[in-house]
Amino acid sequence: MNHDEILNGLKEGNIKLYQVEKYASSVDEAIKIRRKFIEEFSDSSLDIIAKYDLDLEKASKRNIENPIGTIQIPLGVAGPLKINGDYCNREVYVPLATSEGALVASINRGCSTITLAGGVNTTIISDKMTRAPIIKANSAKDALKVKNYLEENFTKLKKIAEETTNHGKLLKINPILIIGNYIYPRFVYSTGDSMGMNMVTIATEKILEDLEKSLDVTHIALSGNVCVDKKPAAINMIEGRGKTISADIIIPEEIVKEKLKTTASAIQEVNISKNLIGSASAGSLSYNAHYANMIAAIFLATGQDLAHTVEGSLGITTAEDRNGDLYFSVNLPDLPIATVGGGTSIETANEGLNILNVAGSSKVQEFAEIIAGVVLAGELSLISALAAGHLARAHKELGRG
Repeated sequence: MNHDEILNGLKEGNIKLYQVEKYASSVDEAIKIRRKFIEEFSDSSLDIIAKYDLDLEKASKRNIENPIGTIQIPLGVAGPLKINGDYCNREVYVPLATSEGALVASINRGCSTITLAGGVNTTIISDKMTRAPIIKANSAKDALKVKNYLEENFTKLKKIAEETTNHGKLLKINPILIIGNYIYPRFVYSTGDSMGMNMVTIATEKILEDLEKSLDVTHIALSGNVCVDKKPAAINMIEGRGKTISADIIIPEEIVKEKLKTTASAIQEVNISKNLIGSASAGSLSYNAHYANMIAAIFLATGQDLAHTVEGSLGITTAEDRNGDLYFSVNLPDLPIATVGGGTSIETANEGLNILNVAGSSKVQEFAEIIAGVVLAGELSLISALAAGHLARAHKELGRG
């Protein structure tokens, strides 16, 4: 079929959007036809969306369906940011994709302060990915038998899971919740440099096949929301998911005054009254000022799953006046990230990772420590601006509406 015949087929409903590649001579032609259909349907011009350098033929095989082009988001850099970590021990410039005016400038101020003070200390506390299916038994008593089976046959189930992957390891099954005749076991894995959701899903599915053969149970769904994936949850705050990271720094009194234009005691009070008391009063699960800003910007720049910003925004900020010096820390209990697979293979994302020198295998721990440092930089800058009364003025001076 030629271009016009396929386009008419779309308009008449005889061809579905996902079928265009079947009739077009190439993926590139299919993209143009689909985009033309959307332009005519919406009476709009998509000239900018049509301009891109990405390999959408490759992306259409693993990253996107029904492609019509790409979007572009402004990309800035902040830095240098000095990281003193177990895996990353160097200065970095950080790519940040955002349309929020003043954000990169604010993070850059935090980076400058951190680097002047000698760098941010970062520690990876744990590294895990989870999948928690729903299993249905005939009764609560039978559900308890399933729980016992999972506990007593862990070695067997671990072997079944790990036969599906070269990199994943089943670490534990905990908690195993019983609600009536439903069982919600939380399978906890390590997944290497991959974020690992596909990996743990496939491994868990094999375990469920064994359960259905061995016990009188039914597998209802591979995810029962106890994982907890792409949703804010107390269990992830407590148990951790993805990378669990801590970052902290002591900033001398003179740097607090010169760079942040405030005092350690003022920052401490803002943090307590805003991030701790204010968040608790609102029933928030996040006790921080704006982790999501930094997480979203660096996720966009490096091809991470943007929905995991929900999890990455969880965490607690602490600030302490130590005789005029400022102790400042951030804790990120739930940071699912990757340096291989998924969106990291998209050309612009790969370049973003290359700016940080963390693209590819054996780099994800470095990447995690950099993210923790960036979050601390942004958090420090905003809370300092609030303590100094500079927030509104900064937005006004930078012309941000």
